[in-house]
Formats: sequence, C-alpha cells, structure tokens
Amino acid sequence: MPPLDRRTFLRHASVAAAVPVAAGLLALDPPGTATAAAAAAVDLPDYAPVPAGALGPTVNASGYSVGHVAANLYWVTDGFYQAMFVTTPRGVVLVDAPPTIGHNLPRAIAEVTAARNLPDRVTHVIYSHSHADHIGAAGIFPGAVRIAHAQTKQLLRDARDPNRPLPTVTFDDRYELHVGGERLDLSYHGPNHSPDNIFISVPSAATLMVVDMIFPGWVPFKSLAESQDIPDWIGAHDLVLAAPWQTLVGGHLGRLGARSDVVLQRDYVNDLAASARQTLDTLDPTPFFTKYGPTGNAWAIFKSYLDAAAATAAAPVTAKYLGQLAAADVFTVANAEAMINSARIDTGILGPFGIRP
Repeated sequence: MPPLDRRTFLRHASVAAAVPVAAGLLALDPPGTATAAAAAAVDLPDYAPVPAGALGPTVNASGYSVGHVAANLYWVTDGFYQAMFVTTPRGVVLVDAPPTIGHNLPRAIAEVTAARNLPDRVTHVIYSHSHADHIGAAGIFPGAVRIAHAQTKQLLRDARDPNRPLPTVTFDDRYELHVGGERLDLSYHGPNHSPDNIFISVPSAATLMVVDMIFPGWVPFKSLAESQDIPDWIGAHDLVLAAPWQTLVGGHLGRLGARSDVVLQRDYVNDLAASARQTLDTLDPTPFFTKYGPTGNAWAIFKSYLDAAAATAAAPVTAKYLGQLAAADVFTVANAEAMINSARIDTGILGPFGIRP
C-alpha cells in the first residue's frame, strides 16, 4: 500500500476528533514500516475526554463538512480549520483558503451552488491575515480578486510564497465589498494574533469571522494561539464582544461559535493572567539559583524557573476549566508560559528578574 497522503491522513484524523480510530490509522501502513515502528515506540500521553459540545459535524468521505450559516453564507471545516463563503448570482466570495481543506473548498462550494442553481466561480478571496495555514491554498483560485489589509500585502511580498498570491485590493481601516446584492464589511482594529488580522462581518447572516482569536469550546491553541502581540490579543476579546453578531467563525476546529464561547474564553484568559501574576509574585527563585548559579549556567536558571512558573500558574486554571473547555490539560501549561513571558516583557512584572534591591 502506498504511503498515507495528507488528504487521507486528515480525513482519518478528522474522524478521530469524534471517534477513536487509532488502530485504524496504524493499520494503514504494513507492519514493520517506519510509521508503524515509530508509533509503537512513542509513549503517547493520555488526555481528558473532549466534551461532546466542543465537537463539530462529522466530515464526509472526502474529509470536509459544508454547512449553512444563515442567508447566503456557508462554512467549511475539516475539523482542524475553517473557511466561509457567500453565494451570489455573480459568483462566490470566499474568506480564507486553508491548505488542509485545499481542493475540498471548490468541492464544497460546488455542492452548495449546484443545489441552488448558482455560479460556483470564486470571484473574490478575502484574506483574514497573512499566515500560510489559513490562506496557503489561495492560489487554487486563479483570476479572483484578492482583498486584504495593507500590512498583509507587505508581509506576503516579503514571504514570496506562490501559494499566497499578493492581494489585488488592500485597505487600512475599513472596506465594504458589494457583490451580487451581498455586503461584507472588513475592518481593522489593530494587531492581535498577527499585526494584520482583520474582522470580517456578513451583516445579512449576523456573522463575524475573526481568525486565531476565539476557539469555540476549546482552550486557545498553544502559546495563546502563537500570537505576536499578547496584550492586544487579550484585549481583542472585548472588541469581538462589542461587535454586532450572532454566529462566530473562528477559523479553527470543528464548530461555529456563539457569544457565550467568547465570554468563556475571556474568563479563561483572565484567570490565566491573574494566576501568572500571582506566580511571578510568589514563586521562590532560590532553588533555581542555588542549583545552577554556581555553574554559571544562566539559561538553566531561567529555564527551570520559567518552566516551574508555567506549571504553577497553569495548575488551578486547568483544574477549573477541565470539562468546560476541551484540551484544558493539553495547552494550558504552554498558554501559561506565553502569559508569563508577556507579563515579564510587556507589562514589567519581572518576578525575581526585576530591579535589583
């Protein structure tokens, strides 16, 4: 049997989000292959069950699910990433093109437009931000008008990635796209996850798309969503809640979001920030300096202290949200580490590395 290709892997992995299929995945390679041997050698940890409410729809045999949001707005997910699109008599407006969904995007679009006797040609592609994991399949829609924030164009010009063609239309603060009787409102509210991340609103569907900000039903991805500006990422929770919408498309995982999901994640983030501050104020650095100071290994002092601080700050937050948010036991330590580093660097809460008495 040939090696497992990415689409097949992602299809099986998406199903695994709802049904354990570890044995089936291992069986895809013949016994004795490198994949099977590596899987057998790895001692993988166990994690708490995923709450049923965190899971989205089951993907089809091709590895995707397409669903109706409201009005002429639809969304696509493979269980890991999300995109959305608006159908119109003049063509389709697509927002983001994650490579893990890839060529399943035109399949999903055709599935909807054929049923509604509408054109399936993608006339416009909107980039939520520059990151390749969200727009790395944009190149499969040649001839589309590509719309993004002005900073996105500069970042993509520097990246020189043929899979992320440069936007043809850019804006600084706000942009209204009118196509076939539909309106999409694009707005920029400053940096958060990335310096160019935008809000995309579809008023007719009361829907807002903000990517890598809110993870409905789940804790944020590792290191607070790998955000480049942690304070503004935290502050953007209030900006999302201040916007008028009923349904949220977050760009990740398998389900859509509601306002209660934003409130719950904001509570998680605020609790983590408070725990990080308390840890920096109270964790005794003496054992780390005593152990590594005589050897002159400054990095060992920093690492051991920061590792212990992340574990200490994460512990009460993990305990509180386990069962409320999926993967609270998976990424909370990494999120605490990012929060602690942001507290030190961005807000001056330095713990034992502050101004020497």
